[in-house]
Amino acid sequence: MSLWLLHPLLLPSLVVGLTILLWATALLPEFITALLFFTVAMIAKIAPPEVIFGGFASSAFWLVFSGFVLGVAIRKTGLADRVAMALSARLTGSWLRMVGAVVLLSYALAFVMPSNMGRIALLMPVVAAMGARAGIQEGTRAWHGLALAVGFGTFQLSATILPANVPNLVMSGAAEGAFGIHLEYLSYLLLHTPVLGILKGLILIALIYWLFPGQPQPVRTPAAPTPMSGEEKRLAWLLAAVLGMWVTESWHGIGPAWAGLAAACITLLPRVGFISGEEFSTGVNMRTCIYVAGILGLAVTVTHTGIGNAVGEALLHALPLDPARPFTSFVALTGITSALNFIMTANGVPALYTTLAQSFADATGFPLLSVIMIQVLGYSTPLLPYQASPIVVAMALGKVPVRAGMVLCLALAAVTFLLLLPLDYAWFRLLGRL
Repeated sequence: MSLWLLHPLLLPSLVVGLTILLWATALLPEFITALLFFTVAMIAKIAPPEVIFGGFASSAFWLVFSGFVLGVAIRKTGLADRVAMALSARLTGSWLRMVGAVVLLSYALAFVMPSNMGRIALLMPVVAAMGARAGIQEGTRAWHGLALAVGFGTFQLSATILPANVPNLVMSGAAEGAFGIHLEYLSYLLLHTPVLGILKGLILIALIYWLFPGQPQPVRTPAAPTPMSGEEKRLAWLLAAVLGMWVTESWHGIGPAWAGLAAACITLLPRVGFISGEEFSTGVNMRTCIYVAGILGLAVTVTHTGIGNAVGEALLHALPLDPARPFTSFVALTGITSALNFIMTANGVPALYTTLAQSFADATGFPLLSVIMIQVLGYSTPLLPYQASPIVVAMALGKVPVRAGMVLCLALAAVTFLLLLPLDYAWFRLLGRL
């Protein structure tokens, strides 16, 4: 009898574990690891094809794709340079101000635009043009810092805004489906923004300023900017329409991915659009698209095969959850989400953790809603870039080396768990949540 038949999770765990190891160590290019995952998972039949390739059916995949297409158009028409010109004169006076402005812009946009990938797709060309005007060239450490400011500011800080982050929506849906709990926008914002939004944003700015030093050159805005071209005006109207569709999703029910894909199709149309077939083939990073599909497919496969549930149950029995030690229980629950992040990535963690929340509540004595809320700190603080696909996309768009992303991930995680976790616990206590 084959060894993996002795335990049905052995072979799936091996495939998933090796895939995660290759992504974490960057021994192979990320997209090749994704293709190897698809190949080995199909040959080993660890899950049905619709599960293994489920990432291609995910709205996140199509947001990434459409974001690349729109980014090419924004750069080609000159719209990115125009917006950067308007911003750079005020924001490039010092490196600290420049980094702070990019992080703040990434966070502020999350209040009006629900899609992480969409925000990154819009911001990256603008930030690249702004950096170029200030003498920050692509490939330098300073440029890596700006690109990471977009990725980390977009993903990590938006976790404090309920509809602005995919893991938040997964958690909200799981809480409502499993326990009939409806999360409220303002109470959620109050619970998470002071520590995981404002303080974490300030720490992110300080770390990028320290780890990725830069010296921007002063930029003067021309007294009389040139008029917008016809292409710029048409693209600006198209982007405004897409942004309007994203902001009003709750009214019309059309998801951000499909609004973005419609705009991408218009961008590619002959005579009507803005980019040619050659520009599409050279400008759209299909390597990253495949990588994102691999990450999403891995998360779905982990859930389908039962690996995630087995790990969650094992952690439930292994960790010190005790009503007599509330802070220790708080740390342990955060540790559970961080551990699950390694195998399920941020999008998949809330789906499993939330279903186990009642067991965690019984073991800790915490209110059920508070147990559900504790996971936000864990899944919004990845230890490695692959755990958060928006960060991966920002790194790919900015051509940031994996090592640079890992350094910032680990540094921000260390400060978060050592400093912000106790403050988050104190804030929960102050609000009467524990």
